[in-house]
Amino acid sequence: MEFYTNALAQVLTVGPLVAMIGATLLGVFIGALPGLNPVMAIALLLPLTYSMDPLVALGMVAGIYNGSMYGGAIPAILLRIPGTPASIATTFDGFPMADRGEASKALKIACWSSAVGGIASAIALMTVGPLLARVTLHFGPAEYFWIAIFGMASVGVMVGSDPVKGIMAAVLGLLIGTMGIDTLSGQARFTFEQTWLLGGLDLIVVLVGLYALPPVLQLAEKCDLKGLSAAQLKLTNMPFTRAELRSFLPTWLRSSGIGIAVGILPGAGGNIAAFLSYNAAKNASDDPESFGKGNPQGVAAAECGNNADNAASMIPALSLGIPGNVVAALVLSALTIHGLQPGPQLFHQNPVLVGGFMMEMLLTSVLIFALGGTLATRVFAQFQRLPGVLLVPSILILMCVGVYVINGRPVDLWVMLGAGLIGYLFEKVNVPLAPIILGMILGPMAEQSVRRALLISRGDATELFTRPISAVLIVMTLLVIVWPVVKALRRRRLRAR
Repeated sequence: MEFYTNALAQVLTVGPLVAMIGATLLGVFIGALPGLNPVMAIALLLPLTYSMDPLVALGMVAGIYNGSMYGGAIPAILLRIPGTPASIATTFDGFPMADRGEASKALKIACWSSAVGGIASAIALMTVGPLLARVTLHFGPAEYFWIAIFGMASVGVMVGSDPVKGIMAAVLGLLIGTMGIDTLSGQARFTFEQTWLLGGLDLIVVLVGLYALPPVLQLAEKCDLKGLSAAQLKLTNMPFTRAELRSFLPTWLRSSGIGIAVGILPGAGGNIAAFLSYNAAKNASDDPESFGKGNPQGVAAAECGNNADNAASMIPALSLGIPGNVVAALVLSALTIHGLQPGPQLFHQNPVLVGGFMMEMLLTSVLIFALGGTLATRVFAQFQRLPGVLLVPSILILMCVGVYVINGRPVDLWVMLGAGLIGYLFEKVNVPLAPIILGMILGPMAEQSVRRALLISRGDATELFTRPISAVLIVMTLLVIVWPVVKALRRRRLRAR
């Protein structure tokens, strides 16, 4: 308890509080604009956090993450345009409610459900994270090697509809991660006699290119010259009753549990949590036929489920150093920027910082109650009237400035451009981008861990396979890889019948 008391005392200071409030509002704004997403916003933010206090920087990340996940419901309900991928399921019942004049009610349900899911997820992070960190104190280099392999296999297979493409993307990330000077031998690898490559490709530069540039190019493709009319965004106040509020409690409990479970799985994501929560609510309903026609329970389930994924995805990231999703990978990058090493030792070496970030995830979810249902929803909904052609140059300027200030090297702008074009082409052919980043993060971890394990065992490779925890991780990795193959074979048999 003292762990969180000390952390809360640090969080409730001027800097982190201002950062959380401002970032939550900014997150709702980002989610409310189709084409923008939290990954893009956080990737742009990270280069600016070098000189910030770590708790201020992480408070901004938490605010943007939680705020944007709710903000994505605004265009999903008003226009049937998902503001974020996780808000796709919100359109099923949110837009029909808006179509019959209940837009304000749908937005309020989305706001409350998002806050409930985020709070439940933060509580799970605060309880499960430290316990998992204590277990992992018994891990050695061999266990960390298999953790990295399990993380890459999970993300490579679970992200995207085609496991082969996911694994290919993860391999590309591994190759990029080998560039630069080898930390154990000091040998330069894949630098092509370029001195600027001796330190490898900067993770933040690649992140900005892969995740921020493709949405901008897609906005430019649409060439949106006209904004939306005021009539399309007219909101009338329609509060729901206490009886309706009580009716949401089972849905919130069910969706929170689903979202937390999905968040712990590497690579699953809020969109999967939203769909699973929506289907669970539909199956549990006495009137499943009403889903898709404006049932408020559908909005509550989808929004609660996708927000319950948020903090839960940080559990494997903070405890094991394995990002649960791309935003978790960005959080690990933010920790690395400030000289902190993610993993179980983080809880013992920097308990105030870790506990503070957990409290920030909780407090920014609470802020959605206070800010999202009133000011943010009504004000930021109006920003959807801006034409897309005004957003493209503004975002490009922010990207270039943010990337340049990292190292002060013009070559980083070319790296960002190259990564952005690759990300744009990969999205066109449905190749997931997350495994590339996770390969860059987990690849060096796997390489260094296996080499340390072999040095300790004096070259005896059997040490990698005979330790009990390693054996469990090996079985888990094989299951993750084999399961999609089994599912594909079952589908073929059913089609053959």
